[in-house]
Amino acid sequence: MLFKYLFIITLVILFVPPVRRFVFYLLVGRQLVKQQKQQGNGRGGRREGEIRVEPRPGKDSGSRYTGGEYVDYEEVK
Repeated sequence: MLFKYLFIITLVILFVPPVRRFVFYLLVGRQLVKQQKQQGNGRGGRREGEIRVEPRPGKDSGSRYTGGEYVDYEEVK
């Protein structure tokens, strides 16, 4: 009798996609969501591809900085 119920439940899980997704979510999905949240908090809240430039510490904080370094570039046509 018990074997019959287990067999029917196994068939439902195997062949009914919404049930299969729900069982997968119960077993694995919550752990995945938790891991993704932890990874997101570890990045400092920045979005992917965001560029952040931190100023270089200078010798004299009151100096008048008027320029930067020259960077070679090629014009692409």
